[in-house]
Amino acid sequence: MQAIRDRVSARTYRHTQNQSLAALLTSMNRALAGWATYFRHGASKRTFNAIDHHAWNRIARWLLRKHGIRRSQLRRFCDHGWRFADGEVTFTGASSVAIVRYRYRGARIPTPWTIEPAARRG
Repeated sequence: MQAIRDRVSARTYRHTQNQSLAALLTSMNRALAGWATYFRHGASKRTFNAIDHHAWNRIARWLLRKHGIRRSQLRRFCDHGWRFADGEVTFTGASSVAIVRYRYRGARIPTPWTIEPAARRG
């Protein structure tokens, strides 16, 4: 988790304020989606939400520094609710990746020892 947090922090550091919000969101979405796809096997919903929370706060602080605005004015950079957007690009985060858990297949694997009921035989 610390590695992806460091990557998010590096992408939203002061020296990246010369890029547009769309470029930042695209870069963040790619990094978070790739990381979440790798770690989606298992119980990772809480982890994905924690990473999204960290990324959202870093983007908010990046916007505050870039535009010199108050926190109450962040709403103008959001589309639905508090989701950051710029044109066609929206912040999706790690939570948008579906979690795929390992399923036990034992009941679906046919076995040669299955006994057929007497009524079917004949």
